[in-house]
Amino acid sequence: MNNSQIYVGLDIGTTSIKVLVCENVKGKLKLIGVGKQPSGGLNRGVIVDIDRTANAIKQAVAQATEKSGVKISKAVIGLPANYLQMNQVHGMINLSDQGQPREIVNQDVIDVAHSTLSQGLPPEREVIDLVPRDFAVDQFRGIKDPRGMSGIRLELWATLYSGPKTIVYNTRKSVEQAGLKIEDMVVDSIATGSNVLSDGEQDFGTVIMDLGAGQTTTSIIHDHQLKFAYVDPEGGNYITKDISAVLNTSQKNAEQLKRDHGYADSRQAAEDVQLAVDVVGKAQPVNYTEKYLSEVIEARIRQIFRRAKDKLDSINAPELPGGLVLYGGVAALPGIKEIAAEYFTGNVRVFVPNEMGIRQPSYATALSLCLYESSLTDVDRLIKETVHDGNLIASPHQSQQNENMVINQSKPKRQRKIRHSNPKNSAPAHEQNQERESKKSEGESKIKSFFSNFFD
Repeated sequence: MNNSQIYVGLDIGTTSIKVLVCENVKGKLKLIGVGKQPSGGLNRGVIVDIDRTANAIKQAVAQATEKSGVKISKAVIGLPANYLQMNQVHGMINLSDQGQPREIVNQDVIDVAHSTLSQGLPPEREVIDLVPRDFAVDQFRGIKDPRGMSGIRLELWATLYSGPKTIVYNTRKSVEQAGLKIEDMVVDSIATGSNVLSDGEQDFGTVIMDLGAGQTTTSIIHDHQLKFAYVDPEGGNYITKDISAVLNTSQKNAEQLKRDHGYADSRQAAEDVQLAVDVVGKAQPVNYTEKYLSEVIEARIRQIFRRAKDKLDSINAPELPGGLVLYGGVAALPGIKEIAAEYFTGNVRVFVPNEMGIRQPSYATALSLCLYESSLTDVDRLIKETVHDGNLIASPHQSQQNENMVINQSKPKRQRKIRHSNPKNSAPAHEQNQERESKKSEGESKIKSFFSNFFD
């Protein structure tokens, strides 16, 4: 981490790679370059082909370099929320063996972060980020930056984010193979939440939904932190496949129809507008109405919203004052806000960046990565460096290069407990069912309790 005035955000999406170059001008970020290329080697937001992904990143970086005039050597990388786990953690250190107060310095922040990170993780998982909630000096809590204060004991309460080493490694490898150094790796939902939401929305709580091509990520931001994330494997690509299957046309044609003539809300589409569609096996195009096309699109969008709503209901998520904010490529479909309002309470809006040249919801994540990195405090950077150093020590065989933070999301730990609740095979069938139901209820209760604790 450094204080460079140039920030590069790299959004590795399922269908496109986006690179934004921003310059810090008098405390404000100014967009100076954009690169966008079709991606390859990703499946549902996760890298499955390192070589193809690296080549796509190279091309997007070259385009952004040409437009910005800046030689790009490092970038802030966004990671999907797949398989992310979140845990509340606590660390404590004594500042003086003699019992005499002394002034808190940078090293003390690093030491208490190390103490907080001391809890064990399964060997297949890696610490991605440690986000402080608050510090305490001699039991006085609510401190955001303890440096310069005097005390005997320093404590830290934080949220620890961890993800699978495989996903983290593949992302890192692809970026480094493209010739870039990693300045930081950030969970997409954390970075985007800090940009698309106002201070009040981040504080009191808001649901944000990334309607991407490969998957849909529904997250809750509360108290300025990511508190929950759910990844649905369906996204814009499923809408394209639906159009292709129903209209019997190629996926290329289906994607074009969706972008040029599609509506998320079929009530807004016209019945008298005819679309000539090239149909497989037909010598002449077949006419379909704009409304019929939009009915196909709406069916899938409603399914995505319904599942997200069911997931939030299953964890007993409260109604949040901030409502719902939509972004991502699918959020550009006309009528998406009206359909979402039928499933979610509160205000519903679509986030579109104001910067010239990227006024599309699909650029929200790439821009947010730049804004997030530029807004980090000195304490944030100290803790991130501690996480970075700890990962290098814990897994030196994975990378000899920059490791910064890393992230992904999975089903939270509370859900894994439910899956582990298996009855003994020797019990009679009816007893197995009773025990299974009892443990299921207990597991669901733990889920709701775990989630509710985030709002204490």
